[in-house]
Amino acid sequence: MLKLRMFFIFFVLLNLSACLSSGGGDTASNTLTTSAATDSSGVAVSDTEKKSLQLSLGRQLFFDKNLSSPAGQACASCHDPKTGFADPNQSNPTSQGVHKERFGNRNTPTMAYASFTPTFTFDEKEQTYVGGLFLDGRAATLVDQAKGPFLNIVEMANPNKETVVTKVSQAEYAPLFKKIYGEQAFLDNEKAYDQIAEAITIFEQSSEVNAFSSKYDYFLAGKVALTDQELLGMQLFIAPNKGNCAACHPAEKAADGSPPLFTDYTYDNLGVPKNTKSQFLRQPKEFNERGEDFIDLGLGGSAQVNNHEYNGQFKVPTLRNVALTAPYMHNGVFSSLREVVDFYNTRDVDSKWAAPEVPENVNRIELGNLGLTAQEVDALVAFMNTLSDGYVVQQ
Repeated sequence: MLKLRMFFIFFVLLNLSACLSSGGGDTASNTLTTSAATDSSGVAVSDTEKKSLQLSLGRQLFFDKNLSSPAGQACASCHDPKTGFADPNQSNPTSQGVHKERFGNRNTPTMAYASFTPTFTFDEKEQTYVGGLFLDGRAATLVDQAKGPFLNIVEMANPNKETVVTKVSQAEYAPLFKKIYGEQAFLDNEKAYDQIAEAITIFEQSSEVNAFSSKYDYFLAGKVALTDQELLGMQLFIAPNKGNCAACHPAEKAADGSPPLFTDYTYDNLGVPKNTKSQFLRQPKEFNERGEDFIDLGLGGSAQVNNHEYNGQFKVPTLRNVALTAPYMHNGVFSSLREVVDFYNTRDVDSKWAAPEVPENVNRIELGNLGLTAQEVDALVAFMNTLSDGYVVQQ
């Protein structure tokens, strides 16, 4: 994973450059080819104006609670800006659907900074999978990801694409959709559904979602100082013989000063215990065929991989806004950031931790017995608290 680090810093530079030049962080893999937008007189608008219109449309789609069946759940219901674009209901280990008796099998990851994720691929040199959206990478691109929750029976529960398109065609922002995609835009359900997803990703690529406004960002820019505890935490985070967190969560600026994204987008099995409190385990067989015997195989069990050699592996998440996005791990088994660090530190030497949900393929080299003191654990947590967006620099 360390060898991949420079490759991903380079990849991030390309994405970040695109973000700064276009105002929306747009990347080729996350954008559809669409017809030119026109104003009310039929005159084509500029690409810049079109991007601005798409951003406005995407924002409205993202927060529209009418786009579920029944109405009541929006994208923002599980990706709330107030909680780092993750689920605001932190009492549930996994997210609740629009049908309140239904729950997903995984903890909702943050949507912030997801637009920088590379397309799902296999790195032949490093012999590892990289990128993709969702925790198992099953959506190759951000556009693919945006299409999923609308039709997921335990999430927004729409029966088909036509239902979603009809709801959008009846929304207050329908004229804006037509201005961007044409007066006949709603006549082709497949194309309109793709365009709905595209508009959402334009919003997800914007600075509203990817603010780069944490205390750590200002520290890297030389505008604020970290406390002694935060500095110690940063040192432990980076040190290979201590926390070694930066091996998978790069924390340094790139050569041109671009900020880090705190993930290398690879996959790992951390030996996380099964979450026996997950409501998903007690759902009817219609939504969980295996009941309490369900084991989440992660990447290895996904349709695009389906290989036991990768069982139990999940994508390395960004740590930006991590202090806001509890609970933690793919199944929400840990409720606090300190508990996560404690697990990394003592997994293999403290009997309080339950056995791994998937015992094969566990990473026993980079974590499990870090030898950190309680003071050092607290320092690591303090450092990760500096990664939350919205920090206000005191004048």
